[in-house]
Amino acid sequence: MSPADAARAHPAARPWKAALVADGIPYTSFEVGNIEEEHARLSALGVRLTQPPTCLGGVTTAVLDDTCGNLIQIMQIA
Repeated sequence: MSPADAARAHPAARPWKAALVADGIPYTSFEVGNIEEEHARLSALGVRLTQPPTCLGGVTTAVLDDTCGNLIQIMQIA
């Protein structure tokens, strides 16, 4: 059994994952060099972004749906 299969098999995994998505909390985050360009590139590929690029002071973030039930954040540090 792979680690991913083991995590899905644990009884707490499904409610935890569902609660993250329901609250709009990304599962993980990746830094990008230019968030506006990355947002445009991902949108052109048909990726569903649940949060457009949003400036939060010293960082700009955007959130996408990975189609596997996770929210993934991309961020550009100012």
